[in-house]
Amino acid sequence: MILSLEAPTVADIQHIGAVIAQHAQPGDLVMLTGPLGAGKTTMTQGIARGLGITSAVSSPTFAIAQIYHGSALDLVHVDAYRLTSIEELDALDLDSSLEESLTVVEWGSGKVEVLSEDRLELVIERPQGSDAGLEPEDLFADAPRTIKVHAHGKRGEELQQILAQQFSEATWVS
Repeated sequence: MILSLEAPTVADIQHIGAVIAQHAQPGDLVMLTGPLGAGKTTMTQGIARGLGITSAVSSPTFAIAQIYHGSALDLVHVDAYRLTSIEELDALDLDSSLEESLTVVEWGSGKVEVLSEDRLELVIERPQGSDAGLEPEDLFADAPRTIKVHAHGKRGEELQQILAQQFSEATWVS
């Protein structure tokens, strides 16, 4: 089953991220999928805040991966957009930090599933303007989003259930 969450504002996206962070464990993998401007980095900022990270979190598009040190758990933030092969992914050596950190991967669909069978995938849909061919910067920052939460493996299911319990407006879809 897929959990569907409504996020009318940027603050709502970040709140969902903070809830994930508050329940995160070492080794958790979160994949963020969605078009440009959907809110993937915004979600990661909420996750970082929930981990007690005070430094600014930005998209690691050109660095590909950034590590932020949290109060209880580190965050490895990866942008897989530019990765074109499993060899490039392997060169990042994410396996070495995966077991001890929370790893969040933007644009990871079809690329990073090999890292863990247990993961949470959040597909962020931004309907306002997305079908009109508008550039992300032309879209309203607080355009409502729908976040579809896909659980993979036991740990993914646990995190999905936590989100379902925390957000009373959540709905289950097939």
